[in-house]
Amino acid sequence: MAAQKELEFKGYAMTDPSAWSSLTVTPFQPKNFGPEDVEVAITHCGVCGSDLHTLTGGWGAANIPLIVGHEIVGKVTRVGEKVKDIKPGDRVGVGAQVGSCLKCRACNDNYENYCPGMIHTYNHQYPDGVKTQGGYSTGIRAHERFVFPIPEKLESRYAASMLCAGVTVFSPLKAYGCGPGKKVGVIGIGGLGHYAVLFAKAMGAEVWAFTRGTAKAEDVKKMGADHVVDTTVDGYWKDLEMTFDILISTVDHFPAGVSLRSILSMLYVHGKYITVGLPDVDQPLPSLHPFDITNNGCLIGGSHIGSKEDMMEMLQLAAEKDIKPWIEELPMKDAGKALEGVKAGKVRYRYVLKQDIAPVE
Repeated sequence: MAAQKELEFKGYAMTDPSAWSSLTVTPFQPKNFGPEDVEVAITHCGVCGSDLHTLTGGWGAANIPLIVGHEIVGKVTRVGEKVKDIKPGDRVGVGAQVGSCLKCRACNDNYENYCPGMIHTYNHQYPDGVKTQGGYSTGIRAHERFVFPIPEKLESRYAASMLCAGVTVFSPLKAYGCGPGKKVGVIGIGGLGHYAVLFAKAMGAEVWAFTRGTAKAEDVKKMGADHVVDTTVDGYWKDLEMTFDILISTVDHFPAGVSLRSILSMLYVHGKYITVGLPDVDQPLPSLHPFDITNNGCLIGGSHIGSKEDMMEMLQLAAEKDIKPWIEELPMKDAGKALEGVKAGKVRYRYVLKQDIAPVE
């Protein structure tokens, strides 16, 4: 058998923060390969709102050069000697996290996505100082805990965006009991919101989609929403008081005048308002008074990506129920165009890039 050709690591990088969507192919140093690591030749990578926030500096300064992308699918080219369940040739995914301490209470309880020592897939660094670079590239290395086998039934282009957008909404839906007999509202129908509708419906809940205007109403019904609510209608919340067990908010920007009191009033007793949207750092949640949360005893929380356990359950559910996200595929060289499309709100509902720098054997 011919020897495996060594992977050359290069990707579409931002080299000038003032030209954040002009990405140029740049070589980079990958993670130093360890005994529990997996090396992946990338075939697809989804375009996430996180990529945009990071490149534009909305979440703080970026390491330059920077390659973003954390919805990665590809083929395993190499595994460390201690890796148990993954072998060369397997099709796998990598999401928004590539490492954690693996020793703390959170890691031991399968909440490694909340480890204080977590390592992000890009714009971060390993303990030895190597900078992390993302999936708009030819390859990535990660600890096996953060590498996920893709079920055979799931096409790579569909699986890619599940690895951040999908699990980010699946994890809280699962944690807070989404299922038959539950009423779930999804606020904001973009990449995350469309996944929340798809998964909540697949899990058996009755689903409401909240969207500004009516432009997406027909799409959302096709995704499985039982009800569509136009949030530009004055007092839209009034008929829905004390309705929801779970409200998933994917909102990335709260328009002026939005009141959390009106949103929270739609929750049933001990209902959960879970935010998965992460706006720029200078855009906090609208203000809140204790009265707003005592009328129904509701709870406000957040959720951060998902654990390996969440990821594997979600991928299995997607394979079993034939869940297909609504995506637009582009060659990876058009990453800048896709990022501009996300910024302008044009995407319906997730861009997926096909790696075009080097063929994957």
